[in-house]
Amino acid sequence: MKLKQFAGLTLAAIGMIAPPVMSQSAAPNKVSPVLQDVRDGQSKKLIYELNATAYLFFIPVTGKATWDVLLDDRGTYKIDSRVKTTGIADIFVDYDMRLSSSGYVREDGLQTYNYISQNYDGKKNRRVEMTYGADDVSMTATPRFGDLGFPPATPAQKLQALDPVTAMIDIGFQPRDPDKPCGGPIETFDGKQLTRLNLTYQGPADIKTKAWRGKGIECHVQLERVAGYNEGDKGKNLSGIDGPMQMFFAEALPGMMVPVKIVVDTKEIGKITVETSRLELVDVNPREASANGLSKS
Repeated sequence: MKLKQFAGLTLAAIGMIAPPVMSQSAAPNKVSPVLQDVRDGQSKKLIYELNATAYLFFIPVTGKATWDVLLDDRGTYKIDSRVKTTGIADIFVDYDMRLSSSGYVREDGLQTYNYISQNYDGKKNRRVEMTYGADDVSMTATPRFGDLGFPPATPAQKLQALDPVTAMIDIGFQPRDPDKPCGGPIETFDGKQLTRLNLTYQGPADIKTKAWRGKGIECHVQLERVAGYNEGDKGKNLSGIDGPMQMFFAEALPGMMVPVKIVVDTKEIGKITVETSRLELVDVNPREASANGLSKS
């Protein structure tokens, strides 16, 4: 049993490596009320936390991810995130990722400008930095990737996708068509791999987590490896998940349809369950919001 693979799968299920992000196109007259408030001058702070649990010989192996999001009244955002395995997993692998992203608040969602990922896995400890430009996404990896996959992602493909940190937050702001409540298609880019996820509506669901309980919907996820992969490469993240992924959405925060629970079946570990452990959305003082961020464009 390779617990390091659990670490990677846990991060994937939590949503940090090749995570879900809804399409950037919004239906007419369907604007996120939260983002509209921000653009109208009310800064907000969002705290979003997920815990993942699996069992190895009835012993829990866990992971945790947090997002600290500042949406400021200048129309920009800043996200700091951390993902870490805990419990018995630390005996076998110290998996710790620090990530950050900043960009712009649009009416129909968030738009990445800069992304930094620092991985502490005891080996490569790779740092990835991306900056979104007008014609391409510049990327620096230290140490460098051996290759960028075959075929590598094109500039247009990269610009269409969001970075992993922004992705998990932006998903809650996307408008939902009653005929397609799960939304999509979903695209994400992590500096190398570009992945598309298609969501299929399964029906209403009763959801219970530590942070929230109530009515929601269940969606099933189908993975499509678009670019940045090598032939036969599955990896130890979302692209390596064997079984189907169930994603449960609910309006757990006013004006936001967020993923509150994720269930993944894997051959190596078995079932991994991810659920919200903390959800907060509050108004903040504009001075606090403007302490970090970009100049408004």
